[in-house]
Amino acid sequence: MNENPSDVPSPPGANALSSLVISLLKGVLYLENDAPLWNALIQLQARVRDHIAVLGLELVLDEAEGYAFLRARPEIEAEDGNPTDKLPRLIARRPLSFPVSLLLALLRKKLAEFDASGEQTRLILARDEIVELLRLFLPESSNEARLIDQIDTHINKIVDLGFLRRLKPAAGSSAAGGGNFEVRRILKAFVDAQWLAEFDDRLGEYRAALAGETAASHSDMNKA
Repeated sequence: MNENPSDVPSPPGANALSSLVISLLKGVLYLENDAPLWNALIQLQARVRDHIAVLGLELVLDEAEGYAFLRARPEIEAEDGNPTDKLPRLIARRPLSFPVSLLLALLRKKLAEFDASGEQTRLILARDEIVELLRLFLPESSNEARLIDQIDTHINKIVDLGFLRRLKPAAGSSAAGGGNFEVRRILKAFVDAQWLAEFDDRLGEYRAALAGETAASHSDMNKA
């Protein structure tokens, strides 16, 4: 049976390699956002890998999940020796606060449970569901509005990092309640299966850290 010509990806254009490298240097490339550019990446990935290698970067490409991004090569990260020979970092590290790190872990666990159910492909959570995930681990507060504002700040940070996507309200509905968010599957690349297997131990560390912060806070209040 002959293939439908419309199903065959077009050959990459003359500037395809440059467009790919520039796009990847600017952020994550998703299949759903730009299918032609994604198809060019599939065809030119070997050349992309060679091109970015001189910058100390490697390509992380997940065809099944439909995302690709660049990161520093592990051997560059661990490189010792003469500082003048060491490559400067092209992609900056982003230190995360404790609540943001904890919320990422909780979302990753939620995604694993969702995948195990095998019902759908997109995990959509309401803002209130995300609030409840994190609320259990945060110090009690008599100011509910302030607590929600703090959690909204953490959610917005994760949206900026690209692990959550804020969804537009459906036609005829309002954004009351904070709206809905899609947990982006690229989170799996940053919180891997081994890390997830140690999740309960890490939760213990989170609780211990939280207890320490709470005790310190009470001590400061007593001194005041």
